[in-house]
Amino acid sequence: MSGNSVTMVEALNRALAEEMERDPRVMILGEDVGVDGGVFRVTKGLQDRFGKDRVVDSPLAEACIVGASVGLAIGGMRPVCEMQFSGFMNFAYGQIQPHMSRFLGRTRGGRRMPVVVRAPSGGGIRALEHHCESEEMSYVSVPGLVVLMPSGPRTAYGLLKAAIRSEEPVIFFEPKSIYRAFREEIPVDGDPYPIGKAEVLVRGNDVTVVTWGAMVRKCREAAERVAASTGAGVEVIDLLTLKPMDPEAVMESVKRTGRCVVVHEAPRTGGFAGEIFARINEREDVFYGLRAPLARVAAYDVPYPLFARENAYLPDTDRIEAQILRTLNA
Repeated sequence: MSGNSVTMVEALNRALAEEMERDPRVMILGEDVGVDGGVFRVTKGLQDRFGKDRVVDSPLAEACIVGASVGLAIGGMRPVCEMQFSGFMNFAYGQIQPHMSRFLGRTRGGRRMPVVVRAPSGGGIRALEHHCESEEMSYVSVPGLVVLMPSGPRTAYGLLKAAIRSEEPVIFFEPKSIYRAFREEIPVDGDPYPIGKAEVLVRGNDVTVVTWGAMVRKCREAAERVAASTGAGVEVIDLLTLKPMDPEAVMESVKRTGRCVVVHEAPRTGGFAGEIFARINEREDVFYGLRAPLARVAAYDVPYPLFARENAYLPDTDRIEAQILRTLNA
């Protein structure tokens, strides 16, 4: 069924409402998610529609929110819990890593853990300290978790539906700088987007750019600039799922182009670019076909600055374009 043009906030709200309508076991809990509709209004109107038993305002206690979600999932519910900002997830790590991620193994496959932890992630909105972190690698490295990051309304809608229907615990990072930055057409009662499947957004044969989240738009802009100035074909891949990532989409592209630039908002050291590089190096059929060193564009290895300096800290279109050109000319 055809839909309409919506922001990412509206797309997430629609996905939540449709999944709650579809499955009475789906519920939402978190700080201010009910009466106020969440700090970014993603859950606006859902408590009025589905009631206080299914959209629950919690105390200011992240460990309590996730711990209660684990218990609810054990009891047969499918909780979607909201962290107000991903920087606050550290307080819930003691529930996510020792319990939520391990429950399938702990029960020898006897009990699934269908919990979704939603978290606004990344910078670009001139927020305060601890409100702008990009900490996806803290969760990608935890066995047993699925880690998703949409890049706009369309993918947010489909991926959140897939996360809610998943039998695995999902960390769902939402790049808040693009919550209302642009609109896309999404369907009504559309299908989930497949977990573990990347998307090739722009086709090209000269260099591969791998990215996700808020960096996708900047990479597409940089690719357009490079194509206009040099005629080079820049292939842009949106990973969407960081874990389990889609390695074949990356390998097929890099094998063809012989060049790869990875762009992410998280700091350089320990970022997901390093994992992608390692996988490329492990594939002889890809590694021996490289025509230039693997390259990355990332945030700097310093604590996230206050808002007066965040534009200098975050990767931008100019930095991405410059690195693509260096890789093409290497």
